[in-house]
Amino acid sequence: MNQESFAPYSTPARSVPDIMSAIGRAARAAALTLALASADQKNRALRAAAAALRARRHKIIAANERDMREAQDKGLSPAMLDRLKLNDARVEAMAKGLEDVERLADPIGTVLAEWSRPNGMVIQRLRVPLGVIGIIYESRPNVTADAGALCLKSSNAVILRGGSESANSNAAIHACLVEGLVVAGLPAACIQLVPTTDRAAVGYMLSDMVDDIDVIVPRGGKSLIARVQKDARVPVIGHLEGVCHVYVDRAADLSMAKDIVLNAKLRRTGVCGSAETLLIDRGCAETHLEPLIHMLLEAGCEVRGDEPSARVDARVKPATEQDWYAEYLDAIIAVRVVDDVDAAIAHIQQYGSQHTDCIVTGNAVAAERFLARVDSAIVLHNASTQFADGGEFGMGAEIGISTDKFHARGPVGVEQLTSYKYLVRGSGQVRP
Repeated sequence: MNQESFAPYSTPARSVPDIMSAIGRAARAAALTLALASADQKNRALRAAAAALRARRHKIIAANERDMREAQDKGLSPAMLDRLKLNDARVEAMAKGLEDVERLADPIGTVLAEWSRPNGMVIQRLRVPLGVIGIIYESRPNVTADAGALCLKSSNAVILRGGSESANSNAAIHACLVEGLVVAGLPAACIQLVPTTDRAAVGYMLSDMVDDIDVIVPRGGKSLIARVQKDARVPVIGHLEGVCHVYVDRAADLSMAKDIVLNAKLRRTGVCGSAETLLIDRGCAETHLEPLIHMLLEAGCEVRGDEPSARVDARVKPATEQDWYAEYLDAIIAVRVVDDVDAAIAHIQQYGSQHTDCIVTGNAVAAERFLARVDSAIVLHNASTQFADGGEFGMGAEIGISTDKFHARGPVGVEQLTSYKYLVRGSGQVRP
C-alpha cells in the first residue's frame, strides 16, 4: 500500500470498514515477516528513516505549518498547539530518537530464563513480539516516528491512527518511515498510517479488528483514553492522565527546590510529566512558600492555592477541591501546605493519577519513605517530573507512560512491547 499518495483530509473512495480491513490484513502478514527479520535489517530501516527525516525536513515543517494554521483557526489551546508544533530542532530530535532506538539491543529472541527438569527436558523462556499494535494518538506528530521506530525494533507491525489536527504532519513523517522500510527490504505494511480522519476508523479499530490487532495503545487526552479503555475488545496499554506532584520537604534546599519546581511546571506545560500540584511541608513554609510562589507568578504561571498560599500574594487564586484533581496541561499550578511527608503521601494517594511524583529533600529517610510509599509509575527524588520520558530513561523513545499495573508500567519502550513464549526441548519424554 503506497500511503504517500493519499491526501489526509480527502474523503476516501472506499468505506472505512474496507480501508481498515485491508490495513489489518496487511499488518498481520507483515508481522509474520517482521518477527523473523534480523536485527541488522531492522537497524538499516531505522537509519534510513532517520536520514529521510533530515532530508525531508523542510517538507515536514511545511506540512506541519498547514496543520498549525488549521488548528489555530479551530481554536486549539496553547498546550495543544505546543504539542502539535514542529521546527528544525524537533525534527532533528525525531531523527536522533530513531538512531537512539537503533542503538538499543534487539530484545527479540533473548533467552529470559533457562532450566532443566529431572526428566531431561530443557525449558527456555524466550522474548517474542506482541504481533500487531494499534496506536491511537492526538496532536503530537512525533509519536508517528517514536511509535513506528519502537514497534519496528521490537518486531511488531503497527497501525497508526493520528488525530485530524496533525494529519499532514503525520503523513510527511510516515513517508520517511516507509522509505526506511523499503531501503531495508521490509514490507511497507510493517508501519501503516490510517489514511482517513473519519472518526469511525477509531471505532472500527477498537471493536472490529480483534483478529488483526493484538494490543491498543492510546495516547492523548482523558476522553480519548477513557473511550479506548471502555470500548476496546483487545488489551489496552494506557494512562488516563498525568496529575503529577512535587513535594518540597522541610529538609529541601531552597535553591534546588526552585530549580526543580520551575522546570517541572514550565519547561513544557503540555506534556504528561508536567507538575500540576506543588505540596510544601509546613515545616519549611515560612522560608520556602513565598519564594516558590513568587517565582512561579513572575514566570507567568497562574497559582491556585489553599489558604496559607493565598495569603502570600493577592495574585494567588483560591483553590477549589477540583483543582487537586486537575491536569491543567497549561501554565497553572495548584499549591497546598501539608503537615509532613506522610500528609504529602496521603494527598497524592487521594488526588494523584499514579503517573509521576517527586520529593525534594536533603533528608534520606524522608526520601526513602516517599519513594517506597507513593504508588506511582515513576517516583523521583530531587529531580524534575519532566524526566518522565522514555528517552531520558535511556530507552531510546517511548510510546507513552503507562499507569497500568498489568504488563507494562511507566515508559512504554521496546521491551514493554514484547511478550514471551516457552520452548521445551525433549528426547522422547512422555508424561506418566
